[in-house]
Amino acid sequence: MPSTPIRSMAVTRQPELEPDDSTADSIDSSAVKFGTPEALEYVRSLTDVGAMTRLLHECIAYQRSLDSDLDALLSQRTELDRNLVDLQKSAEILDIVKADADHMLGNVRSTCDLADQVSGKVRELDLAQSRVNVTLSRIDAIVERGNCIEGVKTALDSEDYESAAKFVQRFLQIDSQYKDSGSDQREQLLASKKELEGIAKKKLLAAIDQRDHPTILRFVRLYSPLGMEEEGLQLYVGYLKKVIAMRGRMEYENVVELMEQGLEQVNFVGCLTNLFKDIVMAIEENDEILRGLCGEDGVVYAICELQEECDSRGSLILKKYMEFRKLARLASDINNSPNLNLLAGGASEGPDPREVELYVEEILSLMQLGEDYTEFMVSKIKSLTSVDAELLPRATKAFRNGSFSKVIQDVTGFYVILEGFFMVENVRKAIRIDEHVPDSLTTSMVDDVFYVLQSCLRRAISTSNISSVIAVLSNAGSLLANDYHEALQQKIREPNLGARLFLGGIGVENTGTEIATALNNMDVSCEYILKLKHEIEEQCTEVFPAPADRERIKSCLSELGELSNTFKQLLNSGMEQLVATVTPRIRPVLDTVATISYELTETEYAENEVNDPWVQRLLHSVETNAAWLQPLMTSNNYDSFLHLIIDFIVKRLEVIMMQKRFSQLGGLQLDRDTRALVSHFSGMTQRTVRDKFARLTQMATILNLEKVSEILDFWGENSGPMTWRLTPAEVRRVLGLRVEFKPESIAALKL
Repeated sequence: MPSTPIRSMAVTRQPELEPDDSTADSIDSSAVKFGTPEALEYVRSLTDVGAMTRLLHECIAYQRSLDSDLDALLSQRTELDRNLVDLQKSAEILDIVKADADHMLGNVRSTCDLADQVSGKVRELDLAQSRVNVTLSRIDAIVERGNCIEGVKTALDSEDYESAAKFVQRFLQIDSQYKDSGSDQREQLLASKKELEGIAKKKLLAAIDQRDHPTILRFVRLYSPLGMEEEGLQLYVGYLKKVIAMRGRMEYENVVELMEQGLEQVNFVGCLTNLFKDIVMAIEENDEILRGLCGEDGVVYAICELQEECDSRGSLILKKYMEFRKLARLASDINNSPNLNLLAGGASEGPDPREVELYVEEILSLMQLGEDYTEFMVSKIKSLTSVDAELLPRATKAFRNGSFSKVIQDVTGFYVILEGFFMVENVRKAIRIDEHVPDSLTTSMVDDVFYVLQSCLRRAISTSNISSVIAVLSNAGSLLANDYHEALQQKIREPNLGARLFLGGIGVENTGTEIATALNNMDVSCEYILKLKHEIEEQCTEVFPAPADRERIKSCLSELGELSNTFKQLLNSGMEQLVATVTPRIRPVLDTVATISYELTETEYAENEVNDPWVQRLLHSVETNAAWLQPLMTSNNYDSFLHLIIDFIVKRLEVIMMQKRFSQLGGLQLDRDTRALVSHFSGMTQRTVRDKFARLTQMATILNLEKVSEILDFWGENSGPMTWRLTPAEVRRVLGLRVEFKPESIAALKL
C-alpha cells in the first residue's frame, strides 16, 4: 500500500525527536479547544505520530460527546413542539387581554380626571370653611373681648378684684392670638388692667404695712393672672423678710435686755432656734404661693432672700453670745496661761473648767442648730427638679459662704480652744487626785482620764466639723503621750521599790499593791486606747463620708495605735523590773539543783519518786514569792509576770542540765520533773506553758533513748508533728551527757 512507506519513515524518524518537543506536544494537545481556528493551526503544526494519535482519540471522544448532546436535545423535540403550540394559543389570549387592558386604562384616566375635579372642589370648600371658622372665632373673640372689658369694669366697680383679674387674663390670652385686630378694645382693657394693677399694688402694700396676712394673700394672688409674677414674688418675699426680721429683732432685744439685767443664764440657743424656725416655717407654709408665682424658682428665690435675714440676725445673735460669754478674752487667757507641772500637786490657775464645760455645751448647741438648719435648707434646694441651673450654685453658696457661716467658724475656733482647755485641765485634775479605788485593780486616774477624753471627742464629732475633730483628737493624743505617760511612769520610777517589796523576807502587801496597780494602770490603758480608737473610727465613718476627711482622721487615729504600743513597752519594762525583784528569791532553790545527781540507780530513782529532790521546793518558792500577787493584778498582767518567771526558771534549768551527766533512769527522772513543772504552771496561768518547756522536754526524750541511733527515729522526716527546738549540735551535746553513749557513736550520727 502507498501508505506503508510513509508509516515506516515516520516510525524510523521518531527516535530522532527530542524529548522536549514530545512533552510540549503532549501538553499542547491537552489544552486544544476543538472547532476553533487555533485548533486547526495546532493540528497542522504537529510532527509527532504519538501526539497526532492522542489528538485523534481526543477528537473522537469530543465528537462522541457532541453526538450524545445532540441526542439529548433531539429527545426533547416532542415536548418543545407541544410547548410551541401552547404558546401560539396563549398569543391569541394575550391579544384579548391587551384589548381589555386598554379599555380599563381609559376608564381609570377618566375616573382620575373626575377625582381631581372633585378634590379641587373639596379643597375650595375646606378653605372656605376654615375661613368661615376663623371669621367665627374672630367674631367670638370680639364678643368675648367685649365681655371681658365689661366684666372687668363691673368687677372693679363691685371690688371683685379676683374676677377682674380673671377677665384680664382671659383678654390677654385672646389678644395674644389675634394681635392684628381689636386695637380699640385692647386700649380699653389695658387701661382697666393698669387700674387693677394700681389697686392691687396699693392694697397689697397697705396690707403689708398693717401685717394683714389674709389680705396680703388675697392681693398677691392677683399678680399671676395680671402677668406680674416676679413683682408679686419680690413684694411677698419682702413681706416675709419683714415679718421674720421683726420677730427676730424682738427676740434679740429680749436677749439683750436680759444681758443688761446681769443674768447669768440667757437663752441664746432658744433665740437662734426661733429664728431658724421662722425661716423654715415661712418657706414650708408658703410653698404653694411661691410656686404659684414663679414655680420652683420662686421657692429658691425666697430661700436665698430669707437667708440674708439669717446671715444678718443670726450673726448678731452669735456675736452677742460671744460678747456675753467673753469668749475672746477667755480664749486669750487660756492661750496665755502657764503650762503648770502636772505632777507637782498644785492646782493650775485660769478659768474654772466647770464654767468652760457649760460654755462648750452652749457652743455645741448653737453649732448643731446652724448645721441642722443649713443641711435642711440645702437639701430642700437640691430636692427641686425644675430650677434654673444658675440659681442652685448661688443658693448653695449663700449658705456655705454667708456671714452667718463665717461667724460660725469663729465660734468653732473658740470651741476648739475651750474644749482643749477643758480636756487638759480635767485630765490633769484626774492625775492630780489619783487614788486607789476599793475593789478595783486600777486607780481612779485611768477611768477618769479616758472618760474625759471620750466625752470631749464625742462632743467634737457632734459638731460635724472635721477641723474641730482633728484638733481635739490631736490634743488627746498629746495628753496621752506626754502628761498621762509621765504619770504612769512615776510609780515605777520610785527608788528602792523592789527592796520594799520583800521586807523581812516576806511580801509586803501595800508595796505589792502599789506596784501591781501601777502595772494594771498601764495594761488597762492599752486596752482603753484601742477601744477609744475603734469607737472614734466608727462614729467618724458615719459623720464624715468624704474620703479626704476619713484619711485625715485615720492618720490621727494611727497615732493612738502607736501610743498603745508605747504603753505596752512601758508595761513590759515595768514587768521586767518586778520580775528582777522576785527572781533572786527563787534562784537559791534553782542553784541547789546543780548539786543533785542524775546518774541514778533503780533504788535512787524509786527514792526520788517518794521524796522529790527539788521540784516541789521550787514550786513552793514560786508560790511564796509570786502567787500572792495574783489577786492584785489583772489576768493579763499576772500571766505575763508568771511567764517571765517561767522563762527565767527554764533558762537556768537548761544551763544546769547541760552541765550534768545522766543515766537512762536520770533521763526518766528529768522527764518526770519537767512534766511536774508543766502541770503545775499550767494551773497557775491561763496561757499555755508547754512550749516554754519544749527544749527541756526534748532533752529528756533524748536522754531516755536505749541507744544513740534511736534519735534518727525522731529526727528529720521521722519527726512527725514535733518541731525540734534543739539544733543538731545541741542534740549531739545532750547525747554526750548520757554515760552509756560512746562519743564515736555520737560523732558518727548524720543529723
